[in-house]
Amino acid sequence: MKRKMITGERIMYINASTSLNCVFTAKIRGSILADSLHTALGKIQKKHPLLRSLIKDSGRGGPYFVSAKDILPIPVRVVVRKGDNHWEAESKTEWIKLFNDRNAPMARVVWLQGKDVSELMLVCPHCICDGRSILTLMEELLLLIDHPEKELEPYAPFNSVQELLSEKYSFGKLIRVRLLSVLAVWFLFTKSRPETPLRGNPYMLHWKLTRESTDAIAAACKRTGTTVHAVLCVAFLEAFRLVKAEQARGNAVSPVDIRKYVPEIKDDMMFAMAPTVEVSLDQGQASFWVKAKLLSNQLRVKIDALKGRESLLLSEYLSADRIVKYLKTAGATHDITVSNMGRLTIPEKYDSFELETIYSPTVAFPWKNPTTALIHTFRGRMDFTFCSNDRFLRQEEAEQIRDTLLGLLLKGAEEVYAAI
Repeated sequence: MKRKMITGERIMYINASTSLNCVFTAKIRGSILADSLHTALGKIQKKHPLLRSLIKDSGRGGPYFVSAKDILPIPVRVVVRKGDNHWEAESKTEWIKLFNDRNAPMARVVWLQGKDVSELMLVCPHCICDGRSILTLMEELLLLIDHPEKELEPYAPFNSVQELLSEKYSFGKLIRVRLLSVLAVWFLFTKSRPETPLRGNPYMLHWKLTRESTDAIAAACKRTGTTVHAVLCVAFLEAFRLVKAEQARGNAVSPVDIRKYVPEIKDDMMFAMAPTVEVSLDQGQASFWVKAKLLSNQLRVKIDALKGRESLLLSEYLSADRIVKYLKTAGATHDITVSNMGRLTIPEKYDSFELETIYSPTVAFPWKNPTTALIHTFRGRMDFTFCSNDRFLRQEEAEQIRDTLLGLLLKGAEEVYAAI
């Protein structure tokens, strides 16, 4: 394979000297054998073409993914575990480490090794994986550690978006895509500003809801005919409004799993592009749940309007460099990006260990607005990571937003319960 990065990958790559890594951590109770771990990683690497590839970023037209016959095995860094919060410090370490070692793959594992409890931290550059991808890798890793004899089925790489898509687009559709791309480039040109690198320190907050609170929120969503994701967006935006006052923008960005709209991208394939929709909060006097229902409808309309294959083709006519520049300069367009992975179906118990918990992914975006919330539900508890940079959003403000968010979620669920 020698494939030029598609636009979504190129945006998340940024350049050879900038790190943008996803860190996904699982807490395991029980024994892990080093041989089983390395065997598992070898089989995962054999399955996924991008884990047997390097990035070539020299010459015209780059950067490219290039298959490497002499690629090294996925490395494991073993660290003595220092406690339940040790994974947070190691996440911050991994955010800034480049994947630039010669012939090293674009994945690594940190093993926080304890006597009875360990954390396995899977680290990949964002340009090769979205949330679904890194979850798939973790599922495969745990399965194969528990059963090293199992095999994974490899899949073939693709060399272009056109090759990936099975549907043949008519000349008329391609003309439409080109016209839309011209409009998109014009928009980015008019919005461009002088680039000022985001300085300061990235940070993360992590918290979990109780099982009872998670159940109450889910039940309230069901009774009011809205979605958990819409409720989370409303709660974050309301919390920003209450904490930031006039500085709040009232908008949130929501990534969408493109696999739902491009069936050629299978659930267990690594892929990095996630189209986004932007939603806004009605700042009127409506109740929390009325706002959630309105925002849920807004999300549905905007997501339904996404044309997966067409969006993928359109992106190929955009300037990734200009988009990266825009993201590095446009800091005041929205409050937060909210990425909800939903209820994870990964097993809780294995033959040789138990998956005690999974922590939502962490990431340190270099954008002018890096503020991102990543959420999932596992073992009946909703888990949050809140990532930002203290130059853009002070950590004290982020903690106030967190506390306000929790109050809004729990009060909202109580209001629905009281109305029954």
